[in-house]
Order: sequence, then C-alpha cells, then structure tokens
Amino acid sequence: MIKVSDSAKKRAIMLMEDDGFNAATDYIRVGVKSGGCSGLSYELKFDNALSENDKVFEDNGVKIAVDKKSVLYLAGTILEFSGGLNGKGFVFNNPNAARTCGCGESFSL
Repeated sequence: MIKVSDSAKKRAIMLMEDDGFNAATDYIRVGVKSGGCSGLSYELKFDNALSENDKVFEDNGVKIAVDKKSVLYLAGTILEFSGGLNGKGFVFNNPNAARTCGCGESFSL
C-alpha cells in the first residue's frame, strides 16, 4: 500500500522518539484532506491509537495508519525523505497524482 524508503524510515524513527512515541508500537498516520494549491493535501503525524476506520500497513519496519477514505488516494505511494540543501523534508511520491504543486504538499487526481 504505502512504501517507506530507508531515508524516511531513519528520519521518522528519530522524530517519533523525539516526540515521545515508540516506533516499535506507534504509527505514522498518513491521510488526505481537501485543500492546498492543487485540491487535495497530505496529512502526516504520529499517533498511538487506531480507530475502527483505520487500515494499518507496515513497510521497512514502520507502521502506517491510514483512514479508509484516504486509502484509494494513497495506493502505491512511496514516503521518502529529502534532507538536501533545499530542506524539503518528507516527500510523497504518489503514482495516482495527476499533478502536484511546487511545494509537493498537495496534489490532484
């Protein structure tokens, strides 16, 4: 469902621990909401609880929680981390996105 690159895994685990989360038991919550330059935007946060509407995936040792309505938008997405001089941070490489905005935080189908 969602793949996690090695660079994203390392950064996510570090940030989870900095925020008091346990990477072995807690989740990265990924979602899609209306808004942003292109119509839809990504949500990314840490969580330690699941709801009945969540689907849980694990890739590269990272647990990811996605609400059911976001699953279709995110199928096949790769979560990466870019820490170069441009300082982008987490990047969603989403094969379902027909276009994305310049910041990479929003997309359209």
